[in-house]
Amino acid sequence: MTQFAFPPAATPSLPVTDSDTRFPVRRIYCVGRNYAAHAREMGNDPDREPPFFFSKPGDALAQDGETLPYPPQTDSLHFEAELVVAISTGGADIPEAEALSHVWGYAIGNDLTRRDMQGVAKKMGRPWDLAKGFDRSAVCGAVHPVSAVGHPEAGPIRLTVNGAVKQEGDLSEMIWRIPEVIAILSRSVALAPGDLIFTGTPAGVGELVPGDTCVVEIPALGSLTTLIGPRG
Repeated sequence: MTQFAFPPAATPSLPVTDSDTRFPVRRIYCVGRNYAAHAREMGNDPDREPPFFFSKPGDALAQDGETLPYPPQTDSLHFEAELVVAISTGGADIPEAEALSHVWGYAIGNDLTRRDMQGVAKKMGRPWDLAKGFDRSAVCGAVHPVSAVGHPEAGPIRLTVNGAVKQEGDLSEMIWRIPEVIAILSRSVALAPGDLIFTGTPAGVGELVPGDTCVVEIPALGSLTTLIGPRG
């Protein structure tokens, strides 16, 4: 038996709808600028840029209904509503035609971002890992198995803050569709069971402040609620 210097951390996981089992999470990948309108609002040309990816640690997960402390070192915490793909079987260089066979299910996500920190890093040509991969930055709801919901290639995605609509789009507006995202990502890293892929956000990203209630809705998957607490 392996002896550790101290007890290892528990495996991050998400609930599975209509089940007592949980979905174990390995890595979290995120697609940048995968909706044209959002790419434009961030000052980029969606017609010229191939997809790019960044990551969050698995233990950055936060779940539905949690109250999250406002994170340190930022005065501009942003919401980003996303569809999340949960991977069941891995591989490298997965053909696009086979990509959906590697999907276990889908969930609703909210890619929280320290936007001011990200902006400074971009201007200085530095990595912006800490602007994206901070504690509790990967908000994700329960995973819905493909057997229950199929593959949601179209349908509304909507985010409200305190009841006011801030983001509203359709999953069909993705520049790079789910099979393409999986295939392209797998050329750079070998995907494995338990990986999550946040697939990008529609236009309308904006700030959250202490006391806010943020709700992301994808009708086929329900809703995801996050409450923002005082500064940690």
